[in-house]
Amino acid sequence: MKHIINGALATVLLIGTADSLQAQIRNQPFSHQQYQKLNEELYSPYTRYHTSSKPVLFKGALLDKLDSIETANQTMSDNWFMRKIFNEHLIEVEKEDHTFYLDVLPDFQIGSELIAADKRTTWLNTRGIQAGLTIKDKFTFYGNFFENQGVFPEHIDDYVARSMVVPGQAASKRHTEQKKDWMYATANLTYDFSDYFQATLAYDKNFIGDGYRSVLLSDFSSNYAHLKFKGKIGNVQYTSIWAYMLDPTNPRVDSLDSGGRYGDGIKWGAFQYLDYNVTNRLSVGFFQSVIWANRNEAGHRGFDFNYVSPVIFLRPVENSNRSSPDKMFLGLNAKYKVLDNATVYGQFLLGEFTAKEFFANNGYVHNKWGAQLGAKAFNIFGVKNLNILGEYNMVRPYTYQHYVSISNYSNRGEPLAHPRGANFRELLGIANYSWNRFDFSVQGLYSRYGTDEATPSGIINWGGDIFQSYRSAPNTYGNKIGQGVQNDLYYADFKAAYVLNPKYNLRLELGYTQRYNKIENQPTQKSGVINVGLRSSFRNFYGDM
Repeated sequence: MKHIINGALATVLLIGTADSLQAQIRNQPFSHQQYQKLNEELYSPYTRYHTSSKPVLFKGALLDKLDSIETANQTMSDNWFMRKIFNEHLIEVEKEDHTFYLDVLPDFQIGSELIAADKRTTWLNTRGIQAGLTIKDKFTFYGNFFENQGVFPEHIDDYVARSMVVPGQAASKRHTEQKKDWMYATANLTYDFSDYFQATLAYDKNFIGDGYRSVLLSDFSSNYAHLKFKGKIGNVQYTSIWAYMLDPTNPRVDSLDSGGRYGDGIKWGAFQYLDYNVTNRLSVGFFQSVIWANRNEAGHRGFDFNYVSPVIFLRPVENSNRSSPDKMFLGLNAKYKVLDNATVYGQFLLGEFTAKEFFANNGYVHNKWGAQLGAKAFNIFGVKNLNILGEYNMVRPYTYQHYVSISNYSNRGEPLAHPRGANFRELLGIANYSWNRFDFSVQGLYSRYGTDEATPSGIINWGGDIFQSYRSAPNTYGNKIGQGVQNDLYYADFKAAYVLNPKYNLRLELGYTQRYNKIENQPTQKSGVINVGLRSSFRNFYGDM
């Protein structure tokens, strides 16, 4: 993938300069902070977009909406420096048959821990670059690269020490030390064959859903290499994704198993999603996923071409997963635009399933499912650019576990769905408001979840840690959400920003994050961090866990 990025960048840098024609197609990484600014177009009852398979390809009226956001409130100046800081990409090429842009992306933050005992100074030093290319309104490329060092609050430190990964980004060179050092890159190449079919080769993330979280497939974990096809017939859109993923929790070893390590383990994933816009207001989507190990107890397996089939329901879910070497899920996603500016949405994920035990409501360990229910609105209370969202998520214990962790629902040591893993309930709310070049956001979250219990005889697997084997579950019946060591998490975040340049989201930002995690029979974890920074890019990372 690194060769793809380097080769593509070298090619586009040879392209000549300047004319004035707008591209008619564009790639951009998915970011909830950016996409909520598009709600007026995406979730209007007078449009019929397929909104739940992200990132979307920007074209037509949706691209016009994005362009209007990026060109609003421009600074009127003929000075080259002023235009580049406030209005334009650093390098812009606009020809009749191609366009190209390139930006330098800083992300410099410094903060102070006000509540936790260590009162540490937090900081982030990121230097990045991004480039975008279109050719003849058919081919579009986007790539970025970031070099990072930073010091995080203690709860993020604990996460990196466990997973060896900076949340949603990449492995840290010093994951057990306070100062972290890592690199992060994205590449996305899409060919738009027609209004009905697109093909994408990417090292990027995907998201299935209409909310802030997803219990089906989210953008929480690090990037992974994948091939994606999107096709549309009438009001039906079909997405197929085949992914190559890594697993640092199961390293590759030499054939003699003498202890030599040869990089992270390899796993594969196939995801299918069919979205049907029943009307302008109602959409229903059907989801299927399967994860399998490149090498398991039976030996080397590689890519399984049985999963190339685009048929969405490959096999019945009932009683099918318990002895299978693959981890499979079925899911449902739906939304309904109840008002001209308000939408309700939801998801249901189903793993292993036995009907008699499911309806008996007896806490059967092999009934594994999760659900989401939410509502969102734009221009609420008649206030232009005020967006709100409220959401409830829950996942039963053991849902994303498998009998071995190499085939569980994860990528690069992180969950592929909800950041919490499983065995939790969560309620959250988010409000965003934009006025001229100012952006404001506030988020509140409450979550009750259960963690594993340490005993003299070992760790008891209560179903929240998806890297445990579900074969080690202590009880066949009586399992419930929040079992194990009970945690109550309270999280609040406020940000105020002045957007210097909307083209690459360059902004001055002031933020405050407070986190309380009450742990059963243990001291409460407390954190309150205030920070200020010069930030850019459309990256979407989660610290609310």
